Amino acid sequence: MSISRLMYKEVAYVCTMEYYSAIKRSKIESVVVRYTIVMNDCIIRGDLANVRVGRHCVVKSRSVIRPPFKKFSKGVAFFPLHIGDHVFIEEDCVVNAAQIGSYVHVGKNCVIGRRCVLKDCCKILDNTVLPPETVVPPFTIFSGCPGLFSGELPECTQELMIDVTKSYYQKFLPLTQV
Repeated sequence: MSISRLMYKEVAYVCTMEYYSAIKRSKIESVVVRYTIVMNDCIIRGDLANVRVGRHCVVKSRSVIRPPFKKFSKGVAFFPLHIGDHVFIEEDCVVNAAQIGSYVHVGKNCVIGRRCVLKDCCKILDNTVLPPETVVPPFTIFSGCPGLFSGELPECTQELMIDVTKSYYQKFLPLTQV
């Protein structure tokens, strides 16, 4: 997958000491992130419970990431959400998972149901809806509505995802660096 330069206006993004980039129009609350790019109009609900995002992750436009919850007789409890390293979440996704492992690709317009667990090195194809509490095994592809097993990934998936996310991060440049 070849990625050309991705230019952005510096005034639209916030860059911290850890090279975290997030567009100012996104709503991000109490999130631990490092070397991560969050595009415009994203919502990461770290105010409900702890959300940890690993290194070299990409969250594309209009995606919503919120921690999972469980209803009890006395109310609702939210649980922490951990997203591993080198995760690529495409546009228009709603993620309500308990855990997303490392080296995971979530396609466009996906809904990841409440308390789902996506293990390392898996792929969710475009327009997939995973029902609540689904466990996606390593090196598998899920697709459809409801999301079902549809194929396997090669053993080199980890290296491929590292290449994709690092090259995306390296080619995400402000207009002043041209």
